[in-house]
Amino acid sequence: MSVLLGRKIGMTSIFTETGDYVPCTVIEAGPCPVVQVRTKENDGYEAVQIGFGDIPARKVNKPVAGHFAKAKVEFKRTLREFRSVKKQVKVGDELTVEDFLVGDKIKVSGESKGRGFQGVVKRHHFGGIGMTTHGQSDRPRAPGSIGSSSYPSRVFKGMRMAGRMGGDRITVRNLKVLRIVPESNLLIVKGSIPGAPNSIVEIVKL
Repeated sequence: MSVLLGRKIGMTSIFTETGDYVPCTVIEAGPCPVVQVRTKENDGYEAVQIGFGDIPARKVNKPVAGHFAKAKVEFKRTLREFRSVKKQVKVGDELTVEDFLVGDKIKVSGESKGRGFQGVVKRHHFGGIGMTTHGQSDRPRAPGSIGSSSYPSRVFKGMRMAGRMGGDRITVRNLKVLRIVPESNLLIVKGSIPGAPNSIVEIVKL
């Protein structure tokens, strides 16, 4: 299993050899140095910690700086751990897009765009009152009644209502790698992935 951290650049589209028009996402993936290798003997579980994105030394506190100094790796802005990495790696190794091949199936995880506090029409696709004559011409996007009266005399958990929307961890599976540009550390993936442009994503080869 190959893993990488990357930055979502944005969406574009390409034509395949058969002439099909395919929407795709461009990801700047790696290079990601291995900062730490966790083992069952020392940590109770097996995992590989990798870093991505440069950061100035003045922005790194002493504990984190010591962590990187021990690994003899340059400071990185983002650190993530991945379990069940089949590839044998050691501290200081560098993971790149060359670990992937065209046609590989991957899963990409990221944080969805934050939408803030939203109403039921946008958050849950309610139809609203519209132009109907229900005596609520001034409240066309209201949720309406949310429960019964005498029974159950309460609102059930999970009732769809207004609230915070977005900013959740989303994983999209079975995305296909269309092209790889090693000299620019780019992965071009079929379809869309979660997150806004420039957001950090995790890439795992299935």
